[in-house]
Amino acid sequence: MATQKAEAPKGKLGVLVVGLGAVTSTFMTGVLMARKGLAKPVGSMTQYDKIRVGEGEDKKYLHYKDIVPLADLNDIVFGAWDVYPANAFESAVNAEVLKAKDILPVQKELEAIKPMKAAFDHNYAKRLDGDNVKDCKDRWDMTEQIREDIRNFKKETGVDRVVVLWAASTEVYVPVDEEVHGSLAALEAAMKADDKERIAPSMCYAYAALSEGCPFIMGAPNTTVDIPAMWELAEKTHMPIAGKDFKTGQTLVKSGFAPIIGTRCLGLSGWFSTNILGNRDGLVLDEPANFRTKEVSKLSTLESILVPEEQPDLYGHGNDEDTQYYHKVRINYYPPRNDNKEGWDNIDIFGWMGYPMQIKINFLCRDSILAAPLCLDLVLLSDLAMRAGRYGTQRFLSFFLKSPMHDYTKDEVPVNHLFQQYVMLKNAIREMGGYPADETID
Repeated sequence: MATQKAEAPKGKLGVLVVGLGAVTSTFMTGVLMARKGLAKPVGSMTQYDKIRVGEGEDKKYLHYKDIVPLADLNDIVFGAWDVYPANAFESAVNAEVLKAKDILPVQKELEAIKPMKAAFDHNYAKRLDGDNVKDCKDRWDMTEQIREDIRNFKKETGVDRVVVLWAASTEVYVPVDEEVHGSLAALEAAMKADDKERIAPSMCYAYAALSEGCPFIMGAPNTTVDIPAMWELAEKTHMPIAGKDFKTGQTLVKSGFAPIIGTRCLGLSGWFSTNILGNRDGLVLDEPANFRTKEVSKLSTLESILVPEEQPDLYGHGNDEDTQYYHKVRINYYPPRNDNKEGWDNIDIFGWMGYPMQIKINFLCRDSILAAPLCLDLVLLSDLAMRAGRYGTQRFLSFFLKSPMHDYTKDEVPVNHLFQQYVMLKNAIREMGGYPADETID
């Protein structure tokens, strides 16, 4: 796929979110407040980051919008699906993330965002029990109904293009099955056969979005677009897809801190991570089958940064049968904390002559405050990629996601190293702005 300069955006950009909970109501409120000049979109790379373009005398440091034609915040039109009928204003109030003074100035705009009925299967999120749910004959019908929703949203709002963003709960773990997920034809046949075990509702959303000409972003760790069938669909429809699972708190720390250990050539014996979280996401993850999906996503980060095969003296010893360091991840549902999650990391390292040391990290973060700018960046950059003719897996978006997509059928190793991901991001922005991708990843 040849890289080309991105076309300028025309008209409005529709943003259809799956799940109108804490994250998306915070995202929407922040964008609407920023449009009125009443809040600042802090944490958003597309709004704040500056990168170098050109070299020598031609060197300049510019905001993304001065390099590439990003959609303007004023041109965003929101829509949503959710299992609960509460509108975006009610959702923002119920989530208790933002204060009244940060919601009330945009109350009218938020009240106008009413969720469509969700395509939902209770078996995939047993802790949720909403009644704003579609009646679907089978998975194929589920997909067709979502497609119709997208078409109606375009018609009713007059938007020029749409990006679909999944920010709903984590589904139960679906192992990749070559028989069903290995090709587009097999996936479609399984949808028509109503294979509820291997076709998750999120796959129906992704299929519908890509088929309707919408980039799709998976903000949870679900098995959805990380299957060959979806790669095939994205290629066929010329639509961009990214990795999965917003990289907000603990994994952001891990992907940024592990390179310190690796670059300094220190040894690692073990890394224990645990979280407490009390919002709807925490409730869903309290179910073991749903936690398994998240655990796979979180565990994958470290192993591609600190690789035992590359440095056996440093990473080839621990409690895991002495073949590598011990890595454990835990999430605990703790209602009093609500959206203010807390991540603890205990890192056992060793140095000169094998002497042990420890690092402790305690990140008291706010889940939705960290996720909202990621939603904005992923939406704007996916829309940009589409206008630049980039389709299929967008590896440059790995910076924002816990599980960078990679072709595991060809033994491709994902890039989890935060600073290597940042180089990929900067190079893609340069290319889409008509500049050369002039940084290398060592």
